[in-house]
Amino acid sequence: MRDKIFHTVCFGFLFGVLLRSFVFVSFYFTILLSVIALALFLFFTLISNPPERLASSSRARNNWGVLVSVFVLAFSFGIFRFSMADVANPAIFESQVGEKVSLGGEIVDEPSIRENNQQLIVQTVAGEDKTKILLSAGLGENYKYGDEIHFAGTLKKPENFITDTGKEFDYINYLRKDGILYVMSYPKIEIVSEGNGNFIKNALFYVKEKFLEKIDFVVPNPENLLMGGLILGEKSAFSKELRQDFVDTGTIHIIALSGYNITIIAEWFMKLFVGLSFVPKNFGIGMGIFSVFLFIMMTGASSTAIRAGMMATLALIARATGRNYDVARALILAGIGMIMLNPFLLVFDVSFQLSFIATVAVIFFTPRIEKYFLWITESFGLRDIVSVTTAAYIFVFPFVLYKMGNFSLIALPANVLVLPFIPLTMLLGFLTGFAGLVLPVLSIPIGYISYLFLHYELGVIKFFAGLSFASFNFPNFPLFLALIIYGYFIYNLFDGSIKKFFSMEKEDMITL
Repeated sequence: MRDKIFHTVCFGFLFGVLLRSFVFVSFYFTILLSVIALALFLFFTLISNPPERLASSSRARNNWGVLVSVFVLAFSFGIFRFSMADVANPAIFESQVGEKVSLGGEIVDEPSIRENNQQLIVQTVAGEDKTKILLSAGLGENYKYGDEIHFAGTLKKPENFITDTGKEFDYINYLRKDGILYVMSYPKIEIVSEGNGNFIKNALFYVKEKFLEKIDFVVPNPENLLMGGLILGEKSAFSKELRQDFVDTGTIHIIALSGYNITIIAEWFMKLFVGLSFVPKNFGIGMGIFSVFLFIMMTGASSTAIRAGMMATLALIARATGRNYDVARALILAGIGMIMLNPFLLVFDVSFQLSFIATVAVIFFTPRIEKYFLWITESFGLRDIVSVTTAAYIFVFPFVLYKMGNFSLIALPANVLVLPFIPLTMLLGFLTGFAGLVLPVLSIPIGYISYLFLHYELGVIKFFAGLSFASFNFPNFPLFLALIIYGYFIYNLFDGSIKKFFSMEKEDMITL
């Protein structure tokens, strides 16, 4: 029964957040629903709980009453949690929308360098209200995290827009999930002071900047951009055409600081320590997890990196121990924990959704299809790469079709030709950067070898992206069809667990 309670609480909370993401629910109605559910829970546990000697059907009905009341309680809490986060925009800023304003604030994240501009997230305070504003600035000035700036321009609210595939992109809630409520295009900016941010983040961003500088010195463009994307998730400087090539070939994940990249880092450490006969296996796994933490810290500990790190760590533990059931619980708890901290993630954060779906595929679906790839050699981990890539490819395609309106037809062959070389390329990239910091002369030969791998990988991506049938657009893929597909996936993967949940066994009735 404990397992049933656990899953009922988790999914009740998720459904509450999901409903409140689309529909406004009155606070008073939520309180009323909670009180009724609590009263039913107390009734079924304290008053109506039948003794063991009564018929099992009576006890089963009572247990179902407990589960329903727990679900409604968790459901109400999910609604309440989203309502707490969904606060009204500050009145003082709302009154200034569309007007020219002069404000001051601090850059609270690393600037995102684009092809034609850079974007700064600035936290500003006016009276008792504070908010985040996204500034679009020119490339001429070198702004940094922690800079205190004064800026003047027209304050605007973000607007949704239609993408190249014909889908409407919910830009408003995409920014809102990070607390960004307003935008300002090319304001006049004056740097007041520097180095005001968190000391640790300042140090991490400095090391990251110098690390990338050493790579850029020995690896030419655009291969240096690919290396920065592989090891540190730096994809902002990619040209629009090259970024689209990654999308069309289904390889965008390798430069997005995804769970795949972080898992590679963790597996290096795990294999290193597990390979030592005098080191316990659990210690090797622990070092893999510790390396994930260090890697995330080095990249600046962004929310995207943290989410990818959590998902990658869970997948790593599952594959190392073979205990998928325990990891499934941890996966649910990780997802619930992140949504508890930021309820906007469930519906409005595509990276979170993709990470979660892909992790489910790696943990549960990959073992089901590995038998179909026994004909592939295990050299360079090729069989593992093909099975994992295929599992993730199958699992994410309904979501990608519905959410983004495009799908790559050549993602499998492109990934199979590229992914076996990614771990070695990343290793060479780290060696190049560290050698550049410690012994610059040594970074030149290492950098040249890494350039050869990067040039090959870019060549494969550009070749497949140039095919006329590389990808197709489907802007109106229906939501109901995506839900039917995922319902089929869930039923086939968790059929036994679902039937067990809906059956009230003797153990459930006694241990309530």
